[in-house]
Amino acid sequence: MRILFFGRGLISTQYAWALEKAGHTVEFYVRKGRKATFGGYIELEMWDARRGKQFIKESWNVQLHEEIRPNYDLIIVSVSTEQLPEVAQLLSTVTGNTPILIFNNIWQDLKSAISPLVMNNVVFGFPGAGGGITDNRLRGGFFKMIFLEKPRAGTEQINNMVKELFESAHFKISWIKDMQNWLWNHFAMNAAMEAEVLRQGSFPALLNHRDSFANVGKNMREIAPVLRARGAKIDMISLLLTKIPPPLLSMLFNKVIFAKGSLARLSIEYNNTKAGFSVIEVVKEAKKLGISLPRLTATLENNQRHNVIDN
Repeated sequence: MRILFFGRGLISTQYAWALEKAGHTVEFYVRKGRKATFGGYIELEMWDARRGKQFIKESWNVQLHEEIRPNYDLIIVSVSTEQLPEVAQLLSTVTGNTPILIFNNIWQDLKSAISPLVMNNVVFGFPGAGGGITDNRLRGGFFKMIFLEKPRAGTEQINNMVKELFESAHFKISWIKDMQNWLWNHFAMNAAMEAEVLRQGSFPALLNHRDSFANVGKNMREIAPVLRARGAKIDMISLLLTKIPPPLLSMLFNKVIFAKGSLARLSIEYNNTKAGFSVIEVVKEAKKLGISLPRLTATLENNQRHNVIDN
């Protein structure tokens, strides 16, 4: 298959590399001027967990374009959540009927999030990867599992194509029945974690403070009423975050989920993205619903970001 990745970010680069190794043609769309800035290669230092845990270290040549051509079998979009509306608007004008996989965190309802794209031409998924990019050097890794919504009426053909694509590269699909609900829960959990990142100062600092994940659980307890007010069902992971006593939650994350040397921990240690957007969006929604979020609001105020809630 011939695949275009929108942007040469962390997630796009890791999956593009894996799909190219499986025999597919992968290219990247980047904004004007970025082709010269990025250059024709990227240094990879990442863990591939599809077949055990293999460390990949190579200088990988990439194909970058500053325009979107109409000759792709699939376009894969994985961008910062705040960029998605602008990206959807651009794609609606240049892609025609090319199928699109939105590989993204989303807090809006799905149809609004990708407007004016046509829902029947889009499927939604979520990656199992993490890390960061600094100075053309990617450090991180990806798991065997990716998440993909079960087919909606009209998307069966695209879903099957995406399924076969990732399975050809030895990924395993976890099918999500209600992608809207799953993404709302995931976004809320992300906000609970990012609030603690803002308190500690960085993603690596989050891992090095013994109370961080206890606080993540407290943040999630505060956010849960917002999810319910939106009509979301609290999923199993969110429920565990809200029900497990904070000291036990802290031990579970520090000793098991993010144990030293684990791929999950490395993905967080290398994360150098700017935290806060998900916290702002959740607090804005809570304000509309008349729900108080004192922990998250105080975090934004302490980081001098509280003024954005009213904008």
